[in-house]
Amino acid sequence: MEVLDKLTILADGAKYDAACTSSGLDRRARAGGLGSTLPAGCCHSFSADGRCVTLLKVLMSNCCAYDCQYCVNRRSNDLPRVTFTPRELCELTIGFYRRNYIEGLFLSSAVIKDPDYTTERMVETLSLLRRHYGFAGYIHAKAIPGADPLLTHRLGLLADRLSVNIELPSQKSLALLAPDKGKEAILSPMAQIRDGIQTARQERARSRHAPSFAPAGQSTQMIVGATPESDRHILTLTQRLYEKYRLKRVFYSAYIPVSDSKLLPAPQTFRPPLLREHRLYQADWLLRFYHFRADELLDEDRPNFDPLVDPKCAWALRHPDFFPVDAQTADYEQLLRVPGIGVTSARRILTARRWGALTFEGLKTLGVVLKRAQYFLTCGGKPLEGLRVSPDGVLRHLVAQERPMLARHEPEQLSLFEDQHGKEVSPYGRLDPGLLSV
Repeated sequence: MEVLDKLTILADGAKYDAACTSSGLDRRARAGGLGSTLPAGCCHSFSADGRCVTLLKVLMSNCCAYDCQYCVNRRSNDLPRVTFTPRELCELTIGFYRRNYIEGLFLSSAVIKDPDYTTERMVETLSLLRRHYGFAGYIHAKAIPGADPLLTHRLGLLADRLSVNIELPSQKSLALLAPDKGKEAILSPMAQIRDGIQTARQERARSRHAPSFAPAGQSTQMIVGATPESDRHILTLTQRLYEKYRLKRVFYSAYIPVSDSKLLPAPQTFRPPLLREHRLYQADWLLRFYHFRADELLDEDRPNFDPLVDPKCAWALRHPDFFPVDAQTADYEQLLRVPGIGVTSARRILTARRWGALTFEGLKTLGVVLKRAQYFLTCGGKPLEGLRVSPDGVLRHLVAQERPMLARHEPEQLSLFEDQHGKEVSPYGRLDPGLLSV
C-alpha cells in the first residue's frame, strides 16, 4: 500500500484523540538540523469542526490487539488494517515539514501485538527522527499503558510531551467497555512520567547537559457521554489527576458513536454531548487558574452543570452572600470569583487602583466584561448607576448573554400534525372540543 493511502487511513483513525497540544518550549535546531519549537508552541490551524490542529496527527498502526467497545480501531471492527514502518513515518513527517504543512508530530498507536512491541516501534521512529534526520520540532507521543517502564522512559527522552489516556472515568466503566485495560495499568505510567519529569529537572539544575524528559509535561483524555458518570464524578477525578500526577492538561472528548455495541448509547438517537464537553472545559479552567475546587462547582444535589449558564456564573448565582465585590478593595482571590473578570483583568485591577479610584468605565478599559460583572461588582461601594438587580433578572440576562455562543441544533421540519416535541396531535387540538360536536 502507498504511504499516502496509509496516511489517509491512520490519520482518520487518530482524529478521535483530542489530547494534542504543544506548550512552553523553546528549542532551536542545531547546525544542519531541522525544525524548532517556539515559546508559544507550534503554529495553529483549525479543522472543519473547529478543533485546533497544530501537528501531523497520526497513528503508528490501527492493528489493535484490544477490543475496547468505544474505539473505532477495536479488534472486532471490520476496517482496513495498516501499519507505518518507522522509516515511512519519518519520511512523511520530514516531507510535510519541508512543505511547511506542519511544525511537529503527534504520534499515537493501536496496541500492535502487545504494549512493549508497540512502544519499541514508537521509540525506533522517534529515535530515527531525532538523530538521523535531525528533527528538533515538537513531538507529542502517546505512552502505552502496560509497557515496560524502561521503554516508557526512552520514549520520554525523545518526546516533548507524553500522554496516557485514562479514557473512561471509572474502573467499572473500564471493566465493562475495555476489559483489556485496567486502572493501575493507566495510572502507573502517569506516576512514572511525573517522577521522570521531576528527576530530569533536578538533574538539569545541576548540569545543563543533562537530558530532558518530556519537558512539556504530560496530559490525558477522558471520553464524555459514553458511560453514565456525572460531571461531578469527572471533575473530581480531574482535580485528583492534577494534584497527584501534575498533569498539564486534561482533555475531554464528547463520545461519537462508532459502535453498535449494546453497552453503548444507540447511535441512531445519540447526539454527541458537545455542550457538556464545553462546560467541562470551562470548569477545568476554573480549577487550574481561578482556584476553584470541584466540590464548590458541583455537589450531590447538582451533579451536572447547568446547560444555560457557564459554571462560574452558576456558582455566583448560588452564592449571593459573596457579592457584591468592591473592585477598589477586594483581593486577587475575590476578584477571580467575579463573572466577567479573568486572570489578566484581575491583575490589571490590582495595579490600576494603586494610582487612583476605579470607575466602571475604567474597569471596561482594563478588560472586565461588564455585561456579566456589573451585577456582582461595585466601585468604591457604589453599584453601576441606574442598575436594577433581581435574582430572576440577572439569570435571564446571563442566559441571554450565553445563548449566542452555544451551538444550535440543526433545524428540523415538523409534520403538520406534530408538536414541537415530535408527538402527533390533532389539527383541532387547541379548539374547544364542544365545537366539534356541532
